[in-house]
Amino acid sequence: MPATTAPAPAIKAFPEPSDLPEPLPEPAVDDLRLETVLGALSDPLRLTIVRKLLLESEDFDHPCGWFGLDRPKSSLTHHFKALREAGITRQRQYGLERRSHVRIDDLNARFPGLLALVAAWTPQP
Repeated sequence: MPATTAPAPAIKAFPEPSDLPEPLPEPAVDDLRLETVLGALSDPLRLTIVRKLLLESEDFDHPCGWFGLDRPKSSLTHHFKALREAGITRQRQYGLERRSHVRIDDLNARFPGLLALVAAWTPQP
């Protein structure tokens, strides 16, 4: 019997609103390195964060609390910083709150198919 593959989940992308705050420091598109991106995605929590942003976004960007993760704030801050510094997410400061979204266009340009793999990943219980 031939193997069948399920269609890849649809990645949600929202247009960038006007009047956004400047993004926090991040690598330029040409400076994105596959080994750095894969290293950041090797952590299951960070992989879950990116997958949730890709598949469940309700808006252009989301605050830390939107993810519903039961982790200390300091731990989440570390994970979001690792994703930003690897070039996977873009963060902006809104007053006291940082919001994140995936750099879909940049990552697709540098590593075609990578985000489809992340979206298709199934977390283990």
